Amino acid sequence: MIINDPTVLSEVTDAVDTYESALMSNDVAALDGAFWNSPHTVRLGVAENLWGFDQIAAFRVGRTGGSPPRTRLRTEITTFGSDFAVANVEFRRDDTGKIGRQSQTWIRTEAGWKVASAHVSLMQGGADQRLASNEEKR
Repeated sequence: MIINDPTVLSEVTDAVDTYESALMSNDVAALDGAFWNSPHTVRLGVAENLWGFDQIAAFRVGRTGGSPPRTRLRTEITTFGSDFAVANVEFRRDDTGKIGRQSQTWIRTEAGWKVASAHVSLMQGGADQRLASNEEKR
């Protein structure tokens, strides 16, 4: 198995960047299009657990104003072979300064790269905790 084949990594990076743009502009159609349309798709959010594409799509429609604005601090993508990838994003919410994490499992389907599983959470300590944890690593 090839890890981070440059062509596959580029494809997934484009998919992750496109998803982020759709998230920040609340492009519900593009957000839905990024997820695998399957009852097996899961999205665990900050305040919701969504099981299956239908629940995820219903959440997006009912979410007034979309995702809070955020700034990506770090994005790490690893591809495994040509059809599977994991993306992890660290971000800071622009309104509160809280640090969050997002992980996504991407799979290649006949319709292109899709998110099969996603998780979003906020750190309890916000930005100070991120800085403290980085200091501990030194």
